[in-house]
Amino acid sequence: MYPEHTPRPPTERAVEVHQPTPIPPPVAHSAPVVPVQPGTVPAVASVVLPDGRVVTGYAIDAVRPEPVTAKPAVSRTAVNVALGGVGFLAVCGGLLLLTSFIAALTAFIGQLIILAAVIFGGWIAVQVLSGSGHKGGTTVNIRRAVIKRNHFHG
Repeated sequence: MYPEHTPRPPTERAVEVHQPTPIPPPVAHSAPVVPVQPGTVPAVASVVLPDGRVVTGYAIDAVRPEPVTAKPAVSRTAVNVALGGVGFLAVCGGLLLLTSFIAALTAFIGQLIILAAVIFGGWIAVQVLSGSGHKGGTTVNIRRAVIKRNHFHG
């Protein structure tokens, strides 16, 4: 298959094996658990269940939400002024858009009129300047008519 003077391809390739470097696990420094004493010792409560067993434990006070601070009253006049300003800006924006729309529509109609005038004017120019075509009326070849009348045959 291979000529004698060409080198043969190697049948086995050298393979390099890369061993991953292990990453040491992180050292967890756990903080010592220190029991915290409550500021005041809660009262011990005992409850007698219907079957006669007694359960003793600490009474837990319900968490009370912080009182909601009263919001200052907003003046009706301030609300009306703010709403009036928003309404005024909306009307001004609408009028600006309406004016822009009318101006664009007017320009569009003007361009359509100009386009129609150019097309119609071009059609008229072609009709006037074209030398060929039927102009209406009868075409008479005077020379032939004279020849036929005088019976000149050639």
